[in-house]
Amino acid sequence: MALLYSVRMTQTSPQSVTEQELLKLEVRLEELVATITRLKEENRSLRNQQDSMVTERAGLIEKSEMARSRVEAMINRLKAMEQGA
Repeated sequence: MALLYSVRMTQTSPQSVTEQELLKLEVRLEELVATITRLKEENRSLRNQQDSMVTERAGLIEKSEMARSRVEAMINRLKAMEQGA
């Protein structure tokens, strides 16, 4: 009799199985929503970083071109001075 009682106590009704599955789904859904929220924030942050880096790159390219022009101008002046001497 005790064995039959313990078997019946460990068995779950279809309704409680469905409730357990719903609870598991609810937890999983909450995890997914949290993950989506985190990924959206991370994506926004990465886009801001990218915009900043693109702007910085443009500034560095401009500085590099100015330096190149100045060096070329100095080289041309030196060549002119050599030819004039």
